[in-house]
Amino acid sequence: MAMGSLSGWVSNDIAIDLGTANTLVYVKGRGIVLNEPSVVAVEQASGKVVAVGREAKAMLGRTPGEIKAIRPLKDGVIADFEITEVMLREFIERVQKNRFLARLVRPRIIICVPSGITEVEKRAVRDSAEHAGAREVFLVAEPIAAGIGVGLPVDKPTGNMVIDIGGGTTEIAVIALSGIVCETSIRVGGDEMDESIVQHVKKNHNLLIGDQTAELIKMKIGSGFATDEEQQMELKGRDLIDGIPKTLLVTSAEIRESLQEPIGAIVEAVKVSLERTPPELAADIVDRGIVMTGGGSLLKGLDQLLREETALPINVVEDPLSCVVLGTGKILDNLEYYDKVIMRGKND
Repeated sequence: MAMGSLSGWVSNDIAIDLGTANTLVYVKGRGIVLNEPSVVAVEQASGKVVAVGREAKAMLGRTPGEIKAIRPLKDGVIADFEITEVMLREFIERVQKNRFLARLVRPRIIICVPSGITEVEKRAVRDSAEHAGAREVFLVAEPIAAGIGVGLPVDKPTGNMVIDIGGGTTEIAVIALSGIVCETSIRVGGDEMDESIVQHVKKNHNLLIGDQTAELIKMKIGSGFATDEEQQMELKGRDLIDGIPKTLLVTSAEIRESLQEPIGAIVEAVKVSLERTPPELAADIVDRGIVMTGGGSLLKGLDQLLREETALPINVVEDPLSCVVLGTGKILDNLEYYDKVIMRGKND
């Protein structure tokens, strides 16, 4: 069998949403086949990998001294090159049905990255994917992938505005004719919201809680806008004064107050992006509204707050966590059609 026909038969090309919090993988012809936390647990002395993904996330803040749970991406970009490579290789192996054929015909991989990424950061992503087993690596900006994922006509001359709130970054982009006309990328996202809750509880209640507890509080009672029904939640942590475990009751109003700084930064970034938008495209946004994607858009009342601050229609998409990888998958399925949306480096 000729190598060309073998390549078509294996069809193991992969699209990856390499996120700060979660990594999603789409395989051509099979759809989304993996959704795992971007966490790797390693033995400190030997450097041996103990767990990757969900199992490793369960170890965050709970590991004995000799094991360390690492999140290799920070603010949407690679902070630990070697660990990212290990994580990618593991995820790529998990999704390949026939590993023997996959070694013969290495996959083409398309990865979505923050639009504000530097050339050095682009190279780090490409190198990590190539070392993890990719034959060819393409990069695409997250807001464009999100727009394609929710079915926006990104290749048309009409303006489409996307707010993609991830774990490490918030990407706000106005897209037209397969390109980003103006964009604002800030390194504020779900992680900063969690950190704000940790610091608020520490400062106001002398209680130390972990990031996973903070994330749970954010998801259960966190909000960006006051609601009629205020909620309460019990949280457990370590008292900083006497050092013993303690239980505390917090309200949604208090958590909303603790989230003011990161939410304020997102609102400000949206306003800045709107100010930079050319008038013709701004008119389109008034008509079409703004689309919100990413896990951070699930924060209760955030769409309502943005609606009030901008006086524009704000629409949270049906599946905000998956639309970036679905859009990347659509690009993968039709690379020739979407050629213009592929990020070009200086050497491309």
